[in-house]
Amino acid sequence: MTDRVDINRLLVEMRSLKSQTQAFQKPQGINPVGEGQPGLRTEANREVPGFGEVMAQALNKVNDTQKASGALQAAYERGEPGVDITDVMVASQKSSVAFQATLQVRNKLVEAYRDIMNMPI
Repeated sequence: MTDRVDINRLLVEMRSLKSQTQAFQKPQGINPVGEGQPGLRTEANREVPGFGEVMAQALNKVNDTQKASGALQAAYERGEPGVDITDVMVASQKSSVAFQATLQVRNKLVEAYRDIMNMPI
């Protein structure tokens, strides 16, 4: 049994995501960054990634989770030593939950877009 879920690593990752989302909630102002594109700056005067960047990072993490799950499943099916069925099932469930969460976020974004587009001017 290897690569069990490390609670501390998960907590650090969750705190990192929380700090990224809190940065969006308390912007100090919009300052030009680089080639004339506006960027948000927080109290600590550090640049906050844009919405597109955060979404791309989230999608990449979901993709990595799915790839890791598939690789673990393939290793188990090949009968490689050290690959436990519980690890395969946990990785599969992580992948499934991540995909379902991504799907729900996408649905909410599409719904919000439709609501905005249907607003009278």
